[in-house]
Amino acid sequence: MDHKGKLYLIPVTLGDINPFEVLPLSIKKVVENINHYVVENEKTARRFIKSVVPSKPQPELVLFSINKYTDPSEIPSFLEPCLQGHDMGVMSEAGVPGVADPGADVIKIAHQKGIQVVPLVGPSSILMAVMASGLNGQNFAFCGYLPIDNMERRKRIKELESRSFNEQQSQLFIETPYRNNKMMEELLLQLHPSTEVCIACDITLPTEFIKTMSVNLWKKQVPDLHKRPTIFMIHKKN
Repeated sequence: MDHKGKLYLIPVTLGDINPFEVLPLSIKKVVENINHYVVENEKTARRFIKSVVPSKPQPELVLFSINKYTDPSEIPSFLEPCLQGHDMGVMSEAGVPGVADPGADVIKIAHQKGIQVVPLVGPSSILMAVMASGLNGQNFAFCGYLPIDNMERRKRIKELESRSFNEQQSQLFIETPYRNNKMMEELLLQLHPSTEVCIACDITLPTEFIKTMSVNLWKKQVPDLHKRPTIFMIHKKN
């Protein structure tokens, strides 16, 4: 039987920080041994690889980009090095691959092709936000991006609040960083005053800000979240 390489899911930092403040040394060992990668952003990936293994020759790297512009029909070919016996890595632009990340598409195909998928330990902004929120860590849902249209977004916020109340399920979502302040404004307008909101911003960075309060209290001290990676989390208790 032909020997296939493994597909390693390589977490990266959540911002500009020394990688080994948040990543185990096992990441360095894996990056040292892999030259083929599927990445969300080539420039970010090359910078990360250089920060982890400065001596690694960049010209030897073979990077396949997977993002919203990638033709889905091309994705299976990205795994050809694995089928030829080479280990490969998958990297998101920030955090862990496959979670709120297009890398999930190539991971699914790896399973179909009988390639072993190996997840590695690293920072997930979603899980770290849940950990630090004090909200329901046993029943929560990540909802991705909310609609851009104002009316649709307001309707969705109301739906998520209702779900959190009916199912006692904390609801997490994200926004494009330059629209964070607008999102915060909408939450304070649409949610019930007693609904709890966790803002988890710049996780693992020196500017990290994580706080959970009721809507009523947030209205008295609205944070500036402009262009700062943020997880929003809401929960309306019985």
